[in-house]
Amino acid sequence: MIRWVLAAILLAAAIPTSTRAQAFLADDIVVIAKGQRAKEQARTETQLGPILGGPGSALGARPGAVGASHSPRPLAPAGVLSAAAVGAQGISGSERLGGIAPPATLPIQNAPRYGPMEAPNQTDEGPADGLTLDQAIDRLVHVSYNLRTKFQEIPQAEADILSAGLRANPLLFFSGNNVPYGQYTPQSQGSTTYGITWVQPLDLNNKRRARLDVAGRAKLVLQAQYQDAVRLEIDNLYTAFVDVLNARETVRSIEASLAVLDQTLRSIEEQQRKGELPETAVDDAAVQRDTAAMARNQAVAVLRQTKRVLATVLAIPVAQADQIEVRGTIRDEAPPPPPVEELTQAALGIRPDLIAYRLGIGRAEADVRLAKANRFEDVFVLYTPYGYQANNDNPRLTASTSWSLGVLASLPIVNRNQGNIARARGNVVQTKIQLTGLEQQVIAEVERAALEYESTLGAVRQIERTILPRAQRSRDSRHRLFAEGQENLITYLNAQRTYQDVVRQYLDALILHRRSMLRLNSAVGQRIFP
Repeated sequence: MIRWVLAAILLAAAIPTSTRAQAFLADDIVVIAKGQRAKEQARTETQLGPILGGPGSALGARPGAVGASHSPRPLAPAGVLSAAAVGAQGISGSERLGGIAPPATLPIQNAPRYGPMEAPNQTDEGPADGLTLDQAIDRLVHVSYNLRTKFQEIPQAEADILSAGLRANPLLFFSGNNVPYGQYTPQSQGSTTYGITWVQPLDLNNKRRARLDVAGRAKLVLQAQYQDAVRLEIDNLYTAFVDVLNARETVRSIEASLAVLDQTLRSIEEQQRKGELPETAVDDAAVQRDTAAMARNQAVAVLRQTKRVLATVLAIPVAQADQIEVRGTIRDEAPPPPPVEELTQAALGIRPDLIAYRLGIGRAEADVRLAKANRFEDVFVLYTPYGYQANNDNPRLTASTSWSLGVLASLPIVNRNQGNIARARGNVVQTKIQLTGLEQQVIAEVERAALEYESTLGAVRQIERTILPRAQRSRDSRHRLFAEGQENLITYLNAQRTYQDVVRQYLDALILHRRSMLRLNSAVGQRIFP
């Protein structure tokens, strides 16, 4: 061991001064590169690395992007001798492809249906200046806090593109070599050299272009994801809007029934005063009337609650919620939709979540190209325009100046990024599999929505054409016979309850069908029904 150490010392002493200075310079570049590498890594992790589409994104994981499950590493290494400084890094290890995080689904507020009810008025859509569904959608996309928050991801993606296009900064290196402890003497001779070196990294493998490609494709994915977020928020608006219509129709039906019961109660009280009916008949009619009044109060409370939910969705102050008046109907007045095959093909072509995954495949393929570009580090050109060497051996001689030029490159003997390349390729396959699964899910969703539309439409038509008219004729007939004294009060009240049960079923069927129409819109990804 001592022999090897002595041999190394003698070899170092025999190396010319200029050679030793270049070796020191290479070592110093490695040290400087570590500092610049750390800065580039911090910038990349916040803008270009796996955090794109990671848990910090308001739009959730981005299709085609790799989301780090542990501490993120840069997707695009700075290229400053990473093998010597911090090790070759590309796409981070322990990564997974996350799914799109949809917004929370708004729960349906069902109005309580009890007490006497009358069939809804088919022509009353609300006040002429009321809030229509189209107006609500237009307001939603402009004022929704959730959508406005998600939209900020797009300017951030543009900032990522700007950061991805930044070129590596040059390094300015100053060195002083062979500086003695004290001074040189004739017995201990030597010379001190000083130099200023310009170090310029060169991206010969087009890593910058690959980073720009990844960042640009990530922005396209984000835009598609934002469009899908708008689709899902509109679906929540559908729920809130129909809830208000549902609650309003319930109030109207109960109020119409309450008017009929008031008239019936006055007629029974008149007959009781004449001695034609017992006092218990008045009690029975009063119970039904009071039940209707209580049901109306409950329905009005539910209507106010649904208006507050709608106000929250549309970013309307809660204090103004009671002033909201909607204009719309729960009846199906639109032409029938296209066949389910056409709806399915339309959904496969325009659904923004599918478009996001298709763009995500391109983004994943760009990651592969970036990983391949990161196989080779930047080449450094070292140019020393001015070097000063003091002649300490003979002070009577003048000092000498010089210039030098050198190249510093990493020998690609081992591909230190082959694991990241394999991972990026696997991510492409994974994204394609997810796209196929999502396509099947969309097909099933459209078919389910179309089937629900057909079944609820059949139920509405059956109640309208047969069940409701029969119940109404029976109730009216019993009422006429009761007024003529040919039927007792119990028979008439039973007919009235049967009719009210049918009205409740009719309202439920209308609301379910109206929801199915709007659900088909969301499933296809465009307005099929108004």
